Amino acid sequence: MPVRKTYKLFIGGAFPRSESGRSYVVNDARGGFLANASQASRKDARDAVGAARKAFGGWSGRTPYNRGQILYRIAEMLEGRRGQFVEELRAAGAAKGAAGAEVDEAVDRWVWYAGWADKLAAVAGSANPVAGPFFNFSTPEPTGVVAIVAPDSPLLGLVSVVAPAIVSGNTCVVVASEPAPLPAITLAEVLATSDLPGGVVNVLTGRRAELAPWLASHMDVNALDLAGAPADLAGSLEEAAAGNLKRVLRPGPEAGIERMTALLETKTVWHPVGT
Repeated sequence: MPVRKTYKLFIGGAFPRSESGRSYVVNDARGGFLANASQASRKDARDAVGAARKAFGGWSGRTPYNRGQILYRIAEMLEGRRGQFVEELRAAGAAKGAAGAEVDEAVDRWVWYAGWADKLAAVAGSANPVAGPFFNFSTPEPTGVVAIVAPDSPLLGLVSVVAPAIVSGNTCVVVASEPAPLPAITLAEVLATSDLPGGVVNVLTGRRAELAPWLASHMDVNALDLAGAPADLAGSLEEAAAGNLKRVLRPGPEAGIERMTALLETKTVWHPVGT
Protein backbone atom coordinates (compact mmCIF):
# COMPACT_ATOMS: atom_id res chain seq x y z
CA MET A 1 0.00 0.00 0.00
CA PRO A 2 1.54 3.34 -1.00
CA VAL A 3 1.88 5.87 1.78
CA ARG A 4 0.65 9.24 0.52
CA LYS A 5 2.95 11.98 1.66
CA THR A 6 1.85 15.41 2.84
CA TYR A 7 4.54 17.83 1.75
CA LYS A 8 5.51 20.54 4.22
CA LEU A 9 6.70 24.13 3.89
CA PHE A 10 10.37 25.15 3.88
CA ILE A 11 11.07 28.02 6.29
CA GLY A 12 14.37 28.91 7.91
CA GLY A 13 16.04 25.70 6.78
CA ALA A 14 13.36 23.50 8.40
CA PHE A 15 10.20 21.81 7.14
CA PRO A 16 7.31 22.93 9.36
CA ARG A 17 3.65 22.18 8.83
CA SER A 18 1.42 25.13 8.10
CA GLU A 19 0.38 26.74 11.37
CA SER A 20 -3.18 26.62 10.07
CA GLY A 21 -3.08 22.84 9.75
CA ARG A 22 -4.49 23.13 6.22
CA SER A 23 -3.43 21.17 3.15
CA TYR A 24 -4.68 20.85 -0.41
CA VAL A 25 -4.73 18.05 -2.95
CA VAL A 26 -2.17 18.03 -5.76
CA ASN A 27 -3.37 16.14 -8.82
CA ASP A 28 -1.41 14.79 -11.74
CA ALA A 29 -2.06 15.86 -15.34
CA ARG A 30 -4.89 13.31 -15.65
CA GLY A 31 -6.66 14.52 -12.54
CA GLY A 32 -5.54 11.63 -10.35
CA PHE A 33 -4.43 12.09 -6.77
CA LEU A 34 -0.71 12.72 -6.49
CA ALA A 35 -0.02 14.12 -3.02
CA ASN A 36 -1.12 16.56 -0.37
CA ALA A 37 0.72 19.87 0.01
CA SER A 38 0.61 22.26 2.94
CA GLN A 39 -1.58 25.30 2.38
CA ALA A 40 0.40 28.16 3.87
CA SER A 41 -1.27 30.99 5.76
CA ARG A 42 -0.54 34.65 6.45
CA LYS A 43 1.32 33.60 9.62
CA ASP A 44 3.52 31.23 7.58
CA ALA A 45 4.29 34.07 5.16
CA ARG A 46 5.30 36.31 8.08
CA ASP A 47 7.53 33.57 9.49
CA ALA A 48 9.18 33.09 6.09
CA VAL A 49 9.92 36.81 5.74
CA GLY A 50 11.35 36.83 9.26
CA ALA A 51 13.62 33.89 8.42
CA ALA A 52 14.76 35.57 5.19
CA ARG A 53 15.54 38.82 7.03
CA LYS A 54 17.48 36.97 9.73
CA ALA A 55 19.57 35.16 7.11
CA PHE A 56 20.25 38.26 5.00
CA GLY A 57 23.17 39.67 6.97
CA GLY A 58 25.17 36.46 6.95
CA TRP A 59 24.47 35.57 3.34
CA SER A 60 25.12 39.04 1.94
CA GLY A 61 28.29 39.24 4.04
CA ARG A 62 29.85 36.17 2.46
CA THR A 63 32.39 36.61 -0.29
CA PRO A 64 31.00 36.30 -3.82
CA TYR A 65 33.42 33.42 -4.40
CA ASN A 66 31.95 31.51 -1.45
CA ARG A 67 28.38 32.10 -2.62
CA GLY A 68 29.35 30.86 -6.06
CA GLN A 69 30.88 27.66 -4.69
CA ILE A 70 27.71 26.94 -2.70
CA LEU A 71 25.57 27.46 -5.80
CA TYR A 72 27.82 25.19 -7.88
CA ARG A 73 27.40 22.45 -5.30
CA ILE A 74 23.62 22.88 -5.39
CA ALA A 75 23.72 22.38 -9.16
CA GLU A 76 25.57 19.10 -8.65
CA MET A 77 22.96 17.98 -6.15
CA LEU A 78 20.14 18.93 -8.53
CA GLU A 79 21.73 16.75 -11.18
CA GLY A 80 21.95 13.92 -8.65
CA ARG A 81 18.16 14.03 -8.26
CA ARG A 82 17.50 14.17 -11.99
CA GLY A 83 15.34 11.04 -11.99
CA GLN A 84 13.04 12.36 -9.24
CA PHE A 85 12.60 15.70 -10.97
CA VAL A 86 11.81 13.96 -14.27
CA GLU A 87 9.11 11.88 -12.57
CA GLU A 88 7.54 14.95 -10.98
CA LEU A 89 7.53 16.87 -14.26
CA ARG A 90 5.96 13.90 -16.06
CA ALA A 91 3.27 13.75 -13.39
CA ALA A 92 2.62 17.44 -14.11
CA GLY A 93 2.00 16.60 -17.78
CA ALA A 94 5.39 16.82 -19.49
CA ALA A 95 6.44 14.12 -21.94
CA LYS A 96 9.43 12.00 -20.90
CA GLY A 97 11.85 13.66 -23.33
CA ALA A 98 10.62 17.15 -22.51
CA ALA A 99 10.86 16.48 -18.77
CA GLY A 100 14.45 15.32 -19.08
CA ALA A 101 15.35 18.32 -21.22
CA GLU A 102 13.79 20.71 -18.69
CA VAL A 103 15.78 19.21 -15.81
CA ASP A 104 19.02 19.44 -17.80
CA GLU A 105 18.30 23.04 -18.76
CA ALA A 106 17.45 23.91 -15.14
CA VAL A 107 20.80 22.52 -13.96
CA ASP A 108 22.64 24.40 -16.72
CA ARG A 109 20.87 27.63 -15.82
CA TRP A 110 21.73 27.24 -12.15
CA VAL A 111 25.39 26.74 -13.12
CA TRP A 112 25.23 29.83 -15.36
CA TYR A 113 24.00 32.01 -12.53
CA ALA A 114 26.53 30.50 -10.09
CA GLY A 115 29.29 31.59 -12.44
CA TRP A 116 28.19 35.21 -12.11
CA ALA A 117 28.68 35.31 -8.34
CA ASP A 118 32.23 36.68 -8.42
CA LYS A 119 31.87 38.59 -11.70
CA LEU A 120 28.73 40.61 -11.10
CA ALA A 121 30.44 43.42 -9.18
CA ALA A 122 32.91 43.99 -12.01
CA VAL A 123 30.12 44.23 -14.60
CA ALA A 124 27.54 46.18 -12.56
CA GLY A 125 30.03 48.42 -10.71
CA SER A 126 32.36 51.10 -12.02
CA ALA A 127 35.17 53.51 -11.23
CA ASN A 128 33.80 56.95 -12.09
CA PRO A 129 35.84 59.89 -13.45
CA VAL A 130 35.40 62.97 -11.27
CA ALA A 131 36.87 66.48 -11.19
CA GLY A 132 38.97 66.75 -8.07
CA PRO A 133 41.46 64.79 -5.97
CA PHE A 134 39.07 61.91 -5.29
CA PHE A 135 38.45 58.32 -6.22
CA ASN A 136 34.78 57.63 -6.94
CA PHE A 137 33.52 54.04 -7.00
CA SER A 138 30.03 52.65 -7.62
CA THR A 139 29.52 49.16 -6.20
CA PRO A 140 26.43 46.92 -6.35
CA GLU A 141 24.86 45.64 -3.14
CA PRO A 142 21.95 43.24 -2.63
CA THR A 143 18.51 44.77 -2.18
CA GLY A 144 17.43 42.57 0.73
CA VAL A 145 14.45 40.22 1.02
CA VAL A 146 12.80 39.33 -2.29
CA ALA A 147 9.27 37.91 -2.47
CA ILE A 148 8.78 35.74 -5.57
CA VAL A 149 5.58 34.48 -7.16
CA ALA A 150 7.00 31.51 -9.04
CA PRO A 151 5.77 30.65 -12.54
CA ASP A 152 3.91 27.44 -13.33
CA SER A 153 6.94 26.08 -15.19
CA PRO A 154 7.59 24.11 -12.02
CA LEU A 155 11.35 23.55 -12.24
CA LEU A 156 12.98 25.65 -14.96
CA GLY A 157 10.80 28.64 -14.15
CA LEU A 158 11.53 28.21 -10.44
CA VAL A 159 15.30 28.06 -10.98
CA SER A 160 15.05 31.10 -13.27
CA VAL A 161 13.72 33.27 -10.43
CA VAL A 162 15.46 31.80 -7.36
CA ALA A 163 19.05 31.61 -8.63
CA PRO A 164 19.35 35.26 -9.75
CA ALA A 165 17.77 36.43 -6.50
CA ILE A 166 20.31 34.72 -4.23
CA VAL A 167 23.49 34.80 -6.32
CA SER A 168 24.20 38.43 -5.40
CA GLY A 169 23.40 38.06 -1.69
CA ASN A 170 19.64 38.57 -1.50
CA THR A 171 17.38 36.20 0.41
CA CYS A 172 13.93 35.19 -0.80
CA VAL A 173 10.47 33.90 -0.01
CA VAL A 174 8.97 31.89 -2.87
CA VAL A 175 5.30 31.15 -3.46
CA ALA A 176 5.56 27.90 -5.41
CA SER A 177 3.49 26.95 -8.44
CA GLU A 178 -0.01 26.27 -7.14
CA PRO A 179 -0.95 23.35 -9.44
CA ALA A 180 2.55 21.77 -9.49
CA PRO A 181 4.36 22.48 -6.20
CA LEU A 182 6.29 19.20 -5.86
CA PRO A 183 9.44 20.25 -7.78
CA ALA A 184 9.68 23.29 -5.49
CA ILE A 185 9.60 21.10 -2.40
CA THR A 186 12.15 18.73 -3.92
CA LEU A 187 14.37 21.73 -4.63
CA ALA A 188 13.89 22.74 -0.98
CA GLU A 189 15.05 19.26 0.09
CA VAL A 190 18.18 19.77 -2.01
CA LEU A 191 18.82 23.19 -0.44
CA ALA A 192 18.30 21.82 3.07
CA THR A 193 21.11 19.29 2.60
CA SER A 194 23.47 21.74 0.89
CA ASP A 195 25.72 24.40 2.43
CA LEU A 196 23.14 27.11 1.79
CA PRO A 197 22.35 28.74 5.17
CA GLY A 198 18.84 28.27 6.49
CA GLY A 199 16.50 31.13 5.61
CA VAL A 200 18.23 32.19 2.39
CA VAL A 201 15.48 30.47 0.40
CA ASN A 202 12.02 29.86 1.91
CA VAL A 203 9.30 28.00 0.02
CA LEU A 204 5.56 28.39 0.61
CA THR A 205 2.95 26.20 -1.04
CA GLY A 206 -0.70 27.10 -1.24
CA ARG A 207 -2.96 29.67 -2.87
CA ARG A 208 -1.16 32.46 -4.69
CA ALA A 209 -4.18 34.75 -4.39
CA GLU A 210 -4.02 34.36 -0.60
CA LEU A 211 -0.26 34.54 0.01
CA ALA A 212 1.03 37.01 -2.58
CA PRO A 213 -0.93 40.07 -1.30
CA TRP A 214 0.50 39.64 2.21
CA LEU A 215 4.04 39.46 0.85
CA ALA A 216 3.48 42.40 -1.49
CA SER A 217 2.35 44.60 1.39
CA HIS A 218 4.87 43.33 3.95
CA MET A 219 7.04 46.23 5.09
CA ASP A 220 10.13 44.05 5.55
CA VAL A 221 10.11 42.81 1.92
CA ASN A 222 12.33 44.92 -0.34
CA ALA A 223 11.51 43.58 -3.80
CA LEU A 224 8.72 41.67 -5.51
CA ASP A 225 9.12 39.35 -8.50
CA LEU A 226 5.83 38.84 -10.34
CA ALA A 227 7.14 36.17 -12.76
CA GLY A 228 4.25 33.82 -12.01
CA ALA A 229 1.52 36.27 -11.04
CA PRO A 230 -1.58 36.09 -13.25
CA ALA A 231 -2.62 39.36 -14.88
CA ASP A 232 -5.73 39.74 -12.71
CA LEU A 233 -3.55 39.61 -9.57
CA ALA A 234 -0.41 41.45 -10.69
CA GLY A 235 -1.97 44.92 -10.69
CA SER A 236 -3.15 44.76 -7.11
CA LEU A 237 0.23 43.35 -6.02
CA GLU A 238 2.04 46.29 -7.61
CA GLU A 239 -0.24 48.70 -5.75
CA ALA A 240 0.43 46.92 -2.46
CA ALA A 241 4.19 46.97 -3.14
CA ALA A 242 4.14 50.77 -3.30
CA GLY A 243 3.67 50.94 0.48
CA ASN A 244 7.42 50.77 1.11
CA LEU A 245 8.61 51.48 -2.44
CA LYS A 246 9.49 47.88 -3.25
CA ARG A 247 11.27 47.13 -6.48
CA VAL A 248 8.86 45.25 -8.74
CA LEU A 249 10.04 42.82 -11.42
CA ARG A 250 7.40 42.22 -14.05
CA PRO A 251 7.34 39.04 -16.16
CA GLY A 252 10.09 39.20 -18.74
CA PRO A 253 12.96 37.12 -20.13
CA GLU A 254 13.49 33.87 -18.22
CA ALA A 255 17.24 34.34 -17.95
CA GLY A 256 19.77 37.10 -18.27
CA ILE A 257 21.95 39.49 -16.34
CA GLU A 258 19.00 41.89 -16.02
CA ARG A 259 17.30 39.51 -13.57
CA MET A 260 20.29 39.95 -11.27
CA THR A 261 20.94 43.67 -11.68
CA ALA A 262 17.26 44.43 -11.07
CA LEU A 263 17.76 43.17 -7.52
CA LEU A 264 20.85 45.25 -6.77
CA GLU A 265 21.29 48.67 -5.16
CA THR A 266 24.20 50.86 -6.22
CA LYS A 267 26.36 52.46 -3.52
CA THR A 268 28.75 55.22 -4.57
CA VAL A 269 31.79 55.98 -2.41
CA TRP A 270 34.11 59.00 -2.54
CA HIS A 271 37.65 58.60 -1.29
CA PRO A 272 40.40 61.24 -1.22
CA VAL A 273 43.47 60.56 -3.28
CA GLY A 274 46.47 60.04 -1.02
CA THR A 275 49.75 61.89 -1.44
